[in-house]
Amino acid sequence: MSRTIHETEPSVIAPDQIQSTYDRIVPHIRRTPVVEVDSTDFNLSIGTLTLKLELLQHAGSFKSRGAFNNLLTRKIPVAGVVAASGGNHGAAVAFAAMKLGIPAKIFIPSVASPAKIQQIQSYGADLVVGGALYADALVASEAWVKTSGALPIHAFDQVETLLGQGTVGLELEQQAPNLDTLLVSVGGGGLIAGIASWYRGKIKIVGVEPELAPTLTRALEAGCPVDAEAGGIAADSLAPRRVGELVFPIAQQFVSGTVLVTDEAIREAQRSLWKTLRIVAEPGGAAAFAALASSRYIPQPNECIGVVICGGNTTAVDFGT
Repeated sequence: MSRTIHETEPSVIAPDQIQSTYDRIVPHIRRTPVVEVDSTDFNLSIGTLTLKLELLQHAGSFKSRGAFNNLLTRKIPVAGVVAASGGNHGAAVAFAAMKLGIPAKIFIPSVASPAKIQQIQSYGADLVVGGALYADALVASEAWVKTSGALPIHAFDQVETLLGQGTVGLELEQQAPNLDTLLVSVGGGGLIAGIASWYRGKIKIVGVEPELAPTLTRALEAGCPVDAEAGGIAADSLAPRRVGELVFPIAQQFVSGTVLVTDEAIREAQRSLWKTLRIVAEPGGAAAFAALASSRYIPQPNECIGVVICGGNTTAVDFGT
């Protein structure tokens, strides 16, 4: 049985656990690069700007870290594993399962992008597309667990998943040790909770969410996870309806706050990343950068900013002219 976060000390993922996780999964993942850019290239006037290019991870997003940690640490039944996903987690589980020779069944909603559907199929997983949103795929996957005995791999609200995502922070601190602030896109919160558990307040960590999917924002306002809107351009990666129960206490303790960005700001961030750096980021992957580019997050003078570009699974970037 998978441990819950409440059995750790003191109710958060510890850095030594993340280090052990990294040692375990490092043969199976990419150490994704960082690029330090001149902020004036984006018409910004700030200190150092560092981008962590997690879109270059296996299966196109940071999710492969948590997927491999789950499959390498938990007892896998004959029926294999099952995952519900807006797309990226499903692709990551399918990829990891393919590499480790484990059967996988993936449930995704109809909002998932064609790029993610094609990707999951290419990894050989049994794919089921149905329902409008991630919450619908999750219900369907839970029903499959009951009838099949397959092991569920949660997209964000599971200790093994959080530990895997925390290795992004471990790598980034080694690669860019002078950061003051890190901007991280938030859906269910697994990435920001993992990273925040690594840094534990050493730098300012800010969550970035679409205005139409403010899961962590609503939870912080309410003092607990609550249902939020679940729409917008990034709904296939940043709209699980509510932030994770295991994620929330970590965010309360170690995340400085959140900012909300518009769909148009996300689109413009995608275009800007392509135009300036030839980076093709999906909407969820570009959301954190959108906070900076649209001035929803305004840095202090000489503040060293990091941004996680967390996913690139898209064929639908409007590059403009």
